[in-house]
Amino acid sequence: MATKEEILINVTPRETRVAVVENGVLQELHIERTLSRGIVGNIFKGKVVRVLPGMQAAFVDIGLDKNGFLHAADIARNDPAFAGEPMRDIPPIQELVHEGKSVYVQVLKDPIGSKGARLTTELSMPSRNLVYLPNGQDIGISQKIENESERNRLRDLVQSQIEEHELSGGFIIRTLAESANDKDIANDMVFQQRLWLNVTAAMQSAEPATLIHEDVPLSLRTMRDLVHDDLEKIQIDSKESFDKAREFASDYMPELVDKLEYYSGGQPLFGLYSIEQEIETAMNRKVMLKSGGDLIIDQTEAMTTIDVNTGSFVGRRNQEETLFKTNLEASTEIARQVRLRNLGGIIIIDFIDMQSTKHKRQVLAALEAAFSKDRVKINITDISPLGLVEITRKRTRESLEQILCETCPSCEGRGSIKTVQTVCYEILREVLREDRQYKAQTYTIVAAQSVVDLLLDEEASSLADLQEFIDRPISLQADPFYTQLEYDIALS
Repeated sequence: MATKEEILINVTPRETRVAVVENGVLQELHIERTLSRGIVGNIFKGKVVRVLPGMQAAFVDIGLDKNGFLHAADIARNDPAFAGEPMRDIPPIQELVHEGKSVYVQVLKDPIGSKGARLTTELSMPSRNLVYLPNGQDIGISQKIENESERNRLRDLVQSQIEEHELSGGFIIRTLAESANDKDIANDMVFQQRLWLNVTAAMQSAEPATLIHEDVPLSLRTMRDLVHDDLEKIQIDSKESFDKAREFASDYMPELVDKLEYYSGGQPLFGLYSIEQEIETAMNRKVMLKSGGDLIIDQTEAMTTIDVNTGSFVGRRNQEETLFKTNLEASTEIARQVRLRNLGGIIIIDFIDMQSTKHKRQVLAALEAAFSKDRVKINITDISPLGLVEITRKRTRESLEQILCETCPSCEGRGSIKTVQTVCYEILREVLREDRQYKAQTYTIVAAQSVVDLLLDEEASSLADLQEFIDRPISLQADPFYTQLEYDIALS
């Protein structure tokens, strides 16, 4: 079945959301909020505020709440003196930068959690078909372009343009360039040179810890980074954003103009395609498979674990066949969930144990095929004897959960809280401790309604025994604003 891909762009004054839909199923979701726009690709004039020899890195003030992180390798790669040197031969960080030094840096990774932005001094200017490296010299080409004659054509074309227009710097030819004609490539190269001239002019007058160049907004980046030949259309529900997108496409991607559509329907665009329901599902730990099996996805700061279960799926043949089919179906859904949730770092998949070596190979092949559409760099290991597969996926921005959610104030991210009975026993022990210390006349327990109810019902005898033991009256007061874990003991 031919793949039918659409991009839906929902724009509101405070938020832009981009959904990539493939055959009616949501595959990717990108969100950009006005108050917290991603900064990947932005160029800053930074100031080194701290050098860490033990980590071969430095912290750089770029004018944000958190200082950026700059590794020695990300400096040396941009220094002609160390070009081609093995990573182990990079000089100590203190020989490359010092505190107070001004450096021009570009953001590789957005700040995530308590970590600042990851920076590099290897500046780049991306366009639809190329990445321009102002301080580079070589011509690179995407490994996904496999046809050797096409690789040679593109490399020769870029080289001829460099010589014809006397362009400086290096270029990386992106995968999308495979379908581009000579004029498209030439236009990209000239556009990038003009853009770089504007950036260099801004560098001359910039103060330390200031922004020099900002990447285009999400609605326009979508056309630059997410569009390919199989795309059927792009729908935008904002007339202003549609007009800007059309102007952008006319200038840089004329072949996209006819694929742009302004959506003015009465029903919300995301509601029409059931995107809102898909987003809600992506917030859940449990993902149901069509067969009746399920996935349990747990995201932590260190890694993400995905557990595959048969659930209610019992199959029609033997047990081994049931396990194989569940794992096979899970492979496709895991790849979709990883892309949709934008999970990065280390991902551990716990497949159901299979005895057949052939089945293991088929499941791994299905997983690799499902991830082949992922635009983010990914590595997949073989299935271990325990049925585990380790995946590493490049983390460039916050995950969907990190963008849309916050730590639960009740459980503080643990995912569970103490039972009402546990809290009751804590309170009784605390009353006893305070009586021994303060010898108050009366005690008032202020707690959540559920805690008070249990103390008046199942634990009433425990409360009575305590009153008799300390020989002091104890009263109860329910507070609707208290969580199950919160309580106070008032003395009088």
